[in-house]
Amino acid sequence: MNIVALNESVLGERRAALTPQVVAKLLRLGASVSVEPGLGVLAGHGDEEFVEAGARLEPDRERLLPAADLLLTVRPPALDVVASLRERACVAGFLDPFFNPELIEALARLGLDSLCMELVPRTTYAQKMDALSSQASLAGYAAVVLAAERSAKAFPMMSTPAGTIPPARVFVIGAGVAGLQAIATAKRLGARVEAYDTRPVVKEQVQSLGAKFVEIDVGETGQTEQGYAKELTVEQLESQRKQMVKICANSDVIVSTAQVFGRRAPRIIDESMVAGMRKGSVIVDMAAATGGNVAGSKPGEEVLTGNGVLIVGADDLPARVAKDASQVYASNLYLLIEHAWDKDAAGLRLDPQDAVVGACLLTAGGEVRDERVRAALGANR
Repeated sequence: MNIVALNESVLGERRAALTPQVVAKLLRLGASVSVEPGLGVLAGHGDEEFVEAGARLEPDRERLLPAADLLLTVRPPALDVVASLRERACVAGFLDPFFNPELIEALARLGLDSLCMELVPRTTYAQKMDALSSQASLAGYAAVVLAAERSAKAFPMMSTPAGTIPPARVFVIGAGVAGLQAIATAKRLGARVEAYDTRPVVKEQVQSLGAKFVEIDVGETGQTEQGYAKELTVEQLESQRKQMVKICANSDVIVSTAQVFGRRAPRIIDESMVAGMRKGSVIVDMAAATGGNVAGSKPGEEVLTGNGVLIVGADDLPARVAKDASQVYASNLYLLIEHAWDKDAAGLRLDPQDAVVGACLLTAGGEVRDERVRAALGANR
């Protein structure tokens, strides 16, 4: 089996789907590996490291792609890339299945198999392959570091000859993987941290990190079987916003991480709430790429409001720590490949009955297999 990885084409993306360490592991499985020159440069790995690990450098995509049995990617590949693959080749990576209908339909139409990293099940066994969680954890860290850079206020309490500087007040919305890492990072920097999540079950986790869990009553809430927060009703969202007004007004930094799997991000902070915040406050909207939690946020842009609040529409957070993000992501991919590896055939065995493979095998045999994605495709037509 020939495994191929290309340079990412999305502006600002610094991660790589392979690292030299993972190349060596793939070779030990019995695969061959070909990569574009420059694959890991932005993640801290030179071409010579890939060659030493056993990969072949190939600058010509017209030769590289038709020979690929498995294409590894970080961001969803471009349509011209998948069109260059042979039928029954496989694509593995983040495919943005609910918001990228053209790509998903192309994968099925071209007869390509695909392993969608967003669909890896959240089970104990598959945790080591859960790329969403590994990247979200790093994104939560990077969000707070970014907020600290943009804020005019120091995070820790400081005693100086001229007086005591109080700690920054940080409010984290959403206590999933990203939110918990954001809380932990803000606490390490010395901030006073408050956090809120619609799932009461995470209260203990928030408090264990030294943050205050904000109690907001919006009626019945909960989480899905996969551990994601359930979508709130319009009435619940409005009630939530009303109860958050004072907390937002008193915060120096807000990190918003709330997302609903497979849907547009909920609007949590509206214009009036932003208007009530102090000049110099910073909001990092980690959900900007899927619609945004914050009114006025724009993916990849920083917007300064009329009252002096900076809204950062963060869509490249894991790429800000590209070396570590690439390391864990490439490991996630490798562990999925290893799980599906057929030693006798020296290649992948994509068994739809397998609990892990079956969950993330998005396209196979010319069809889109996941019912939720099929429904999203139908809604986009």
